[in-house]
This record gives sequence, C-alpha cells and structure tokens, in this order.
Amino acid sequence: MDIALNLVYRDFITAGILTQELKVKNTTKFKTVNNIIPDNWIYVQEKDVKLGRIQVFNNWSPYMVAQENDIWLGLEYFCNEGDELWSMPDKNFLQFCIQELEKLNFIHSNNVKDGCVIRVPKAYPSYIGSYNCLYKLIEYVKTIDNLYLIGRNGMHRYNNQDHSMMSAIVAVENIIHGIRNKDNVWNINIEEEYHEKTT
Repeated sequence: MDIALNLVYRDFITAGILTQELKVKNTTKFKTVNNIIPDNWIYVQEKDVKLGRIQVFNNWSPYMVAQENDIWLGLEYFCNEGDELWSMPDKNFLQFCIQELEKLNFIHSNNVKDGCVIRVPKAYPSYIGSYNCLYKLIEYVKTIDNLYLIGRNGMHRYNNQDHSMMSAIVAVENIIHGIRNKDNVWNINIEEEYHEKTT
C-alpha cells in the first residue's frame, strides 16, 4: 500500500488560445491551410517563460477549428497540483499565457478571440518517490485475476498513446482467451523502439 501511495505524478495544464493570426510565419516548403506554420508540437526551450510546449490544433486537423481563418493553439504547462500555476484563476492564467506567447513573439494579444483552461491531475508518472519498488506492486496486482492495469496511469509508465492502447488491447485479448498470466501486458513498452512506423 505504501508503494502505491508514494508513487509521484506530474500534473499538467493546457490553455487553449484562439487567435486570428500568428506572428511566426511558415517559411518551409510544407503547404498548410492558410499557410500557417506546419508544426503539430513546438517544444519551448526559452528559460524566461514557463511554457513547455505549444500545439497547433489546426495541423492535427483543420476541422478542429470552427472558422477556417482562426488558429487554435494549445499551450502546455507542466506543474504540480496546488502550485502557483495550478491555483491561478482561469482568467488570470489565460492572460499569463497570452503574455508568454507575446514574449516569444508568437502572437499579438489583439488577435486573441477566446481561450479555455483544462487542468489534468496526475498526467505524467514520475520515476521518483517509490518508483524503485514498483516491481513489488506489479507482482502483487498480477495475483488479482480480474484486475488489469493499463495505460500511462495504470502502469505508472510513461507510455505513448500507441503503448497505452496496446496495453488495453492485450488485456482484452487475455480476458477473451482466458489467459491469466499478465506478463504480456507488462512487457509492452520495455523495448527500445516505438510501435510507430514512418512511411
């Protein structure tokens, strides 16, 4: 029980910022709708902002944005539940995010049309705390026939989406075929290469 209670997670906030225009321009050979930058994710390295990553939702699918000429950004902040960022009221947090985007010369605040804030507790498992004893917890839960731990939080493993879905698929196949040994579920994402393939 102590092992489970002392597993540590990192929390996460996404701020959605709807804007009419980006200051940063597409200078690549890649064509996009309205010629916006072609990136899905942009990792932010600047030390004078707290922002960790920017998503450009338009580039996942143009249908994620109601108006074709608008740009829907997801600003990702890694934090701890209850800290200064987590506790900031939504209105203040959105203003803080817009200021950070301006500091990065990414947008102009006058072009922002809307925003929203989504807080996700325990989004990322951390490999600290009681993590070194996790193997004991795994051996214990394997003895419970009708319990399958899957995905990032269930397995306390930094799985990508493919690994998380694969753990669920394998767990369901075990249940369907009456396989009681759960090693095949726990062996997902212990290899060095990812499931994704590029063409």
